[in-house]
Amino acid sequence: QVQLVESGGGLVEPGGSLRLSCKKSGIIFTLRSMGWYRQAPGKQRELVADIALDGSTHYADSVKGRFTISRDNSKNTVYLQMNSLKPEDTAVYYCNAARTIGTALWGQGTQVTVSS
Repeated sequence: QVQLVESGGGLVEPGGSLRLSCKKSGIIFTLRSMGWYRQAPGKQRELVADIALDGSTHYADSVKGRFTISRDNSKNTVYLQMNSLKPEDTAVYYCNAARTIGTALWGQGTQVTVSS
């Protein structure tokens, strides 16, 4: 069974940077895109960024110019580089694998806290 395992979360001061990693075990034959979502306390889960099979990317307006999604196919890993972090970026970040057939796959989440 395919699993998504996130890592790289933690506590960082405002203005700082973090890089999240999502390692995918196994092959998803119906994969459409990989992405990162986040959920802050009391709020709905929201899309942060995603990357399609052709490499095209999409970002939420709130993170454009600060976050970058990328992937390393040789390592089955997707990354989210987060720069200029703000307190409002504090959330649990989830890796997502969207599929053309079947439900999406989710990782267990990694906490990102931006605070001084």
